[in-house]
Order: sequence, then C-alpha cells, then structure tokens
Amino acid sequence: MRKSLDVLESMIYYWNTVAEKEKVSEQFIDFLAQDRGMKATYDENFDAESVRKVLSAISNVEPFIGDTLNEGKFWTNNMWMIEKMDYMNKIINPLKRLSVEDLGEGQVIFLPLHLDLFYKKGNTLYINFFMVEPDEINGTDKLTIEDVEVKEWIKKNMG
Repeated sequence: MRKSLDVLESMIYYWNTVAEKEKVSEQFIDFLAQDRGMKATYDENFDAESVRKVLSAISNVEPFIGDTLNEGKFWTNNMWMIEKMDYMNKIINPLKRLSVEDLGEGQVIFLPLHLDLFYKKGNTLYINFFMVEPDEINGTDKLTIEDVEVKEWIKKNMG
C-alpha cells in the first residue's frame, strides 16, 4: 500500500502562511481545489468552488458563511489548524513517518476534508486529516481514528 500526503504538504504551507498573517495567492488556492485527490471526494455539497471560497475567505480575512454544512465545517476545521499549529504538527509529523507498505495493495490518501470521516473508491482510501487524533495525554507518536490506532483503522476500512 502507498500513502499520499501531497495535499497536506500544500495545506501545511497554506496554514503556516495564514498563521503568519500573510496572504496566499489565489493561484495556489485554485491549485489545491483542483488537486486530483481532493476532486475524488467532491459531491453536490462540496466541490472545488467550495474549497476555493473557504480558503480564499480565510486568507483574505473575510467573513464566511458557507452555503452548505460541509463548507462551514471545512472553514471551521481550517481555522482550527491555523489557531492550533502545535496540534497540527502532533498529527502531521507521525503521519509522515507512518509506514503502510505492509497493509497490502492500494493507496491511502490523507486530505483536509469536512464532515465525512473517509471515502473509499476502488482500492483507494481517502481519510479526513481532521479526524486523526494525536496522543496528547502521553505525548507519544501514536495516532488514532475513532479511538483505533491509525494503521489498524486503515486495515479494517480497506477490507
């Protein structure tokens, strides 16, 4: 199995830039919205325009009211990461070290999503990054989803 954090790597740049009170270019935001991984999760309630509107509003420090619950949740999740960069790092650093090669065929892609925990299409599992939880109590690199260790959760949901 392969793991992809490509969109998250771009989002880390976005979150850091916004946290430093700098503006992110509309071209970069459009690049994120058009990413193949993100597009795979779009539906009638959340699409590339949703991503663009939310990320642009945050970068431009504009008020935002989503047209759908998904847009509102996406806005809230992104604001949370910008305000809690240390929390984001407690998730992203162990995710970068996570090995999934021994879990068989397929791909697992971590994305900044909205309400849905995950999507499965064929042998690809798209996981909502915002639903991954670090071990803040013990300060270990252990990550969980729904109180299940991430690797075990992936194995269970790929089956």
